[in-house]
Amino acid sequence: MALIKTVRGFTPKFGKECYLADNAVIIGDVVMGDYCSIWFNTVLRGDVNSIRLGNRVNIQDGSIIHTLYGKSVALIGNNVSVGHNVVLHGAEIDDDVLIGMGAILLDHCKVGRHSIVAAGAVVLEGTFIESGSVYGGIPARRLKGVEEEQVREMITRIAENYITYANWYWEK
Repeated sequence: MALIKTVRGFTPKFGKECYLADNAVIIGDVVMGDYCSIWFNTVLRGDVNSIRLGNRVNIQDGSIIHTLYGKSVALIGNNVSVGHNVVLHGAEIDDDVLIGMGAILLDHCKVGRHSIVAAGAVVLEGTFIESGSVYGGIPARRLKGVEEEQVREMITRIAENYITYANWYWEK
């Protein structure tokens, strides 16, 4: 069973049909929407400020979401996939976004809708990623636009797949 912990009077809140892996850790001021999945060895640490997840968000294995005390919050929109081993620290992610494996997103950066952050990218503090963009590299920079087919075949499909994967793990 996932570790769910109240801190500073804040208890995590979950929407309907959220899957939490056995060793996921969800602490404090965390609120998630419906059909979210939090995978193995993932930490959502809402001890120092708020973490908000929309609907159909998947936070994949080994990822960490945290914030700065009193200075930043982590906001994740609907239909977002956060890849394996991502560090998301006080960033804002709009709807329909894919964050690639091993990416690091620092405080006060904002990722616009229909965007992709490439695997291994480092998005520096305060960076604004325009809607419909692919960003990659260290530090991350705009590589190209996102094509409509990429939205369907990557962003939407991966988010939908993770709802299916979560259903495999439900104890029936």
